[in-house]
Formats: sequence, C-alpha cells, structure tokens
Amino acid sequence: MSTSLVAAESTQSRWKPQVPNLSVILSFRNEQEVLVELINRLRIVLGAEIAAGHLNEYELIFGNDASTDNSENILQDAAKDHHDIRIITMSRRFGVSPCVLAGMEYSSGDLVVYMDADLQDPPEVIAMMLQTWREKDEVDVVHTQRESRAGESRIKLWITELGYRILREVSSIDLQIEVGAFKLLSRRAVNHLIQFKEVNPFLRGLVYWIGFTQVTIRYKRAARFAGETKVPIFSMKVIRNFFYSALISFSDIPLQLCALIGLLTAGLAFVLLIYILLEKIQGYNLPGWTALMTATLFLSGIQLLSVGILGLYISAIFLESKRRPNYIIRRKVGFPDHIEDASRQSEIKPSSLEEGGSGRVV
Repeated sequence: MSTSLVAAESTQSRWKPQVPNLSVILSFRNEQEVLVELINRLRIVLGAEIAAGHLNEYELIFGNDASTDNSENILQDAAKDHHDIRIITMSRRFGVSPCVLAGMEYSSGDLVVYMDADLQDPPEVIAMMLQTWREKDEVDVVHTQRESRAGESRIKLWITELGYRILREVSSIDLQIEVGAFKLLSRRAVNHLIQFKEVNPFLRGLVYWIGFTQVTIRYKRAARFAGETKVPIFSMKVIRNFFYSALISFSDIPLQLCALIGLLTAGLAFVLLIYILLEKIQGYNLPGWTALMTATLFLSGIQLLSVGILGLYISAIFLESKRRPNYIIRRKVGFPDHIEDASRQSEIKPSSLEEGGSGRVV
C-alpha cells in the first residue's frame, strides 16, 4: 500500500467531513431517452441536500461506454450554464465496471455514489443514503437492497436470485441477495478500490472484499424509464461476467468440485473392480461391451468437464498476465483544471491512446 494511501486512510479515520462534497458516477451506453430526466431529478435531489446544509457541492460523472446515439451531445447541452457535469468517453466499449472505475479515478468528492443511468434506481434514494452515512459513525459503504423490482419478468428475478445464492454459498465474500450496483462509498473505500487492476473486476464483490463498516438500506426499484436494457439476462456477456468476474474471482469451489468428482469416480471404479474379480472367481463372465462403453463415456465426460473448468481458471490467469489496461479514454469533458493536471502525471504515452491528446488508463 502506498504511503499516500495510508496517510489518507489515517486522516479519514480521524476526520469525517460535516458537509461533504459528493461525486455521483453513472455508467451508461446509448441512453439518450433517459439522460434529460435523470439529470433533472439528480439536480433536484442534490440541490435540496445543498439547501439543507447536508452537502457542500456535487459533481455528476458520466462514464460513456462508447455510445453510438446522441447521448454525449445531450450531456454537453445539459452542461451549458452549469458546472456539475463531467463526461468520460471510452475509446470503445469496455463495460460497466471499467466505466465506474474510471469515474472513481477522476472523482473528487469526499463521498462517491455509483449507479446505473436507466432510472431503475431512483435518484431520490441518494438522500436516504446520505442520511444513513451522517447518522452512523465510521461508515464507509452504504449498500442499497431492492425489496421489490418493478417491470421485470419472473424468470429474470428467479435467475438473478439463483445467481446471488450461488455466489453467496461458494464465494469468499458475504454477498447480500438483491444488493446491486447502487452504493455510497467513502473516499477511503474508493481509494482502495481504484488500486485493483483486475482485468474482469466484479465491483460488487470487491466492495465487500475491502471490508470496513458497511450498512444496508432498503428501497423499491422502479421500472426502466425509457429504452431497452443493454444487457439481457440470457446474453453471453452476462454469462461470461458471472463465470469470469464473479465466480472464478472469488471462489475455487469449481476446482474443489472437480477433485471431489474425481475421487468419487476412483472409489466407484475400485468397488466395481472388486465386484468383477469376485464374479470372475465364481466363474461368471460379465458382458463386456456395454459396460465398457458406458464406463468410457462416463469417465470421458467427467474428464472434459474437469478440463473445461480448469481452462476457465487458466484463461483468467492468461488475461491477467497480459496486463492490458481496463479501459482507454477517448476524451474527457468538464473536469476542473486541477483534476486534469493531476491526471496527466500518470497518463500513458504515446498520445495516440487518447484521441487528440494523452489517454489515462487503469
């Protein structure tokens, strides 16, 4: 851990800002139908918090995952005559977690809220999160747990709950069911999260992994305001994310399962061998072809399954070993000069990494 990070952690443990600055990070792709309503509601909620003396100031950091619609222009129009909107546009599509981590890297708030931009998570809940943070000492993470989910099919809810339960049972983290990507983090928690350089970060799991004091509030999740989901539940992206980012990153249970199956199969083979020898001693000849083919196919299936599971872990190791950046930024808009100056100190050359300038990578 770097000296500066230790110093920052020590400072925060002794000092809690009475009137904090807030950064809200919103990862999105092609959300032109939602952005105007989203910004209006955020400004109302956060403006009320400032008027009540609960916030000093805020910033809205939009992680643009290479949108192909009019989203970026809408954000730039909304930023006119205001100083609260920041835009980070990726060079290509990298995914939700890299966009959120990029927002964290460039955030300046004492507190950070990250959420999706589709308005299923109501901005009004942010006021509840801030109140919980104020009322409890030494809180570094405020989770939000969905007590209902409007506008979603039964099969999606069932599959989602099943995935949560599997991860909860087999992983090394105590992942709460129905706690998604809508959280408030302290600066200390954010400083630790941006130290991770995993290729396929499972951000929800990492938030639990860092520890500190974490509390949970409940809310009702709304239906999507407009447009369609960009990540269908049955898409290969979701399936790959479950295996690579979530399951493999936080559990070795699949490998242990392979070893257990191998041990049980060996035990079964030994018992069958004893049975065959006893039958042979008594003068019986067992029909061979059917039993042989059945055993061969059974063992081959187990071997292929084990090799496939092992291959997932090897693939994860291979991806990590290449040390590629999690994201490359095409351009940034709306950031104060002191944030830009600080970011340039760690930007990667050559300048072609960012269109028209240098590009920051993580």
